[in-house]
Formats: sequence, structure tokens, C-alpha cells
Amino acid sequence: MTRIVLDAMGSDAHPTPEIAAARAAVERWKDPLVLSGPLPLLEPRLRGADLIQVKDAPEVVEMADHGASAARGKAESSMAIGIDLLRRGQADAFVTAGNTGAAMTTALLHLGRLRGVRRPALTALFPVRGGRAVVLDIGANADCKPEYLVQFAIMGSVYAQVVLGIPSPRVALISNGEEPGKGSTLIQETHPRLADAGLNFIGNCEAKEIYSGQVDVAVTDGFTGNIFLKTSEAVARFLVDAIREQITAGPVTAVGGALARPAFRRVSQMLDPGEYGAVPLLGVNGLVFIGHGRSDGRALLNAIAAARQAVAAGLLDALRRALEPFLSREPSGA
Repeated sequence: MTRIVLDAMGSDAHPTPEIAAARAAVERWKDPLVLSGPLPLLEPRLRGADLIQVKDAPEVVEMADHGASAARGKAESSMAIGIDLLRRGQADAFVTAGNTGAAMTTALLHLGRLRGVRRPALTALFPVRGGRAVVLDIGANADCKPEYLVQFAIMGSVYAQVVLGIPSPRVALISNGEEPGKGSTLIQETHPRLADAGLNFIGNCEAKEIYSGQVDVAVTDGFTGNIFLKTSEAVARFLVDAIREQITAGPVTAVGGALARPAFRRVSQMLDPGEYGAVPLLGVNGLVFIGHGRSDGRALLNAIAAARQAVAAGLLDALRRALEPFLSREPSGA
């Protein structure tokens, strides 16, 4: 039995998508699921859902809240109550579509970091030629040191192995050129450390190598990663919308568009973050998955599926094993 806690108040449209996802999840997997949120709001809407338990959490972290302040000031939020269930061993994973900064700070406050990890990393799965690539960090750490990036690479490599099933993930540093001497001071100092980390490190990469499927794990600081993520999402939306406008611009293109609609639908689906639902905050001492605020019921069901897959694959233990020998070689201090 896999025990998942879903933050009922995370998404922009909470709690309707969360309730729909919870109902679909218990129907699909027949495992109990916990919704953390205000009991008076949730309980009347869950009559007859015997496998769904509500854990009362009267406070809500809003998207507009400052992440760290909300994490510290709202001790009874749906996010804090849900993550605390994970800390106490009453759940295997926590899923939220809520405020990312608050989720990260709350996870650090309640769970702590994996032993020796300096900074947790927020991870994304990018659609690329032939599958998906792991990109991290995409926003948790704007300023990084070389040792942080090496740890991100180790954790991303483990995630690609355990969850994506890639035996020897190709790891690369995002840079403005493939040559070892290219990039910022951070990239230049990180390059030799990664080459000595025992990973399948293939050097620097540009964005085009990621999308062409030549990289399985792309590593960068959170500032660069967040810009890369948001730019990629914006370009994807622009292209899908532009193609849709053009194929409906006239009768001839409309006929061709009708014939090509299945292909366009598949491409649009591939670019939709809701297809994978949520991604893990790697480096905290527990499985915490964070999805988009605009997640609907389908996206949250996929998020629950991603969390269940990580639990079944033993992701947390695999991270501990992979980090242990490396951490003993690293200098102390953050």
C-alpha cells in the first residue's frame, strides 16, 4: 500500500481539482489517500469516498504569499500539516500544486535535508527528442557554489536512473558553449569537479543539445534554470497557439489542419506539464512533489502517479546511497 498526502488547497482552483484527483486516484489504485485542508470545506464534498481521509488544516498558503514567511507563519496550513504527516512516517509522499517557495521552506523546516546535502534542488522533466530530460535546479537556488551543482548532478542522475529507467544517464552542465573553458566562473569551476564525481559526465551543453536528446540530466543554478524553464514553456505555448491560428485562417488550411489535428494533439500533449503532473524537490529528507498552480484534476492525478512511482522505485533510499560516498570527500561547510 502506498500512502500519498495531497494538499487540497494548493492549486489555483482549489479544492475542486484536488478532490477530483483524489477520487480518481483511490478508484484507480484502491489505496487510501489523505487530503490536507479545512475539514468543514472538504468533508461535505467527500461523502461516499471511503478511502479518502481528510486531515484538518484550517490555514491556506496563497500563491501571493511570501514563501518563507508563509511557511513559518502558517503552522496549520494544508501544506505544513501534509508534510508533517510525511515526517511522522504516516505517509510515503506529499504532493502539492501550491506556492513553490513555501513548499520548499516547509519541507526544509519539517523534514530537513538528506545527510550532508547543502541545498535541495527543484527538478523538471523537459520533453526532448526521444523522451524526457531531467533539468535541475529550476528555481530553488538562485546563487550556487560548485559543490551544489555537483550534488544536483548526482541527485538528477539517480532520479533519471530510478524513475526514468536510464541505466547510465548522460550528465551535462548548461553553458554558452560546449568547450570546457566556456561559461561563467561557476560553470568553469564546476566542470572539473563533475568530471571527477564518478558520473557519466559528457561536459558542457547548450540548450539545443538538451532538446535534441543528447543529454539526460542537465545541471545549472536555479536562476538560469528558472529562466530556461519559463522561456521554454512560453515558446511552446506560442508555437502551439500560432499553429492553431494559422490552420484555421482559411478554408484550405482548415482542411489540412483537420487532417493533421491528431498529430498536433499529440505534440500539444507532449508539451503539456500536466502530463507528468509534478516533479520532486530533491535533497530534502522525504518525497515532496510540486506541480503547477494551474493544475487540473488530470494533472494532479498524474502528480500522484509520479509520487507513487518514486515510492515504488525506492527513490529516497537510492539518493542516500548515491550521496554517501561523495559526501565523505566534500569539504565541510555550506
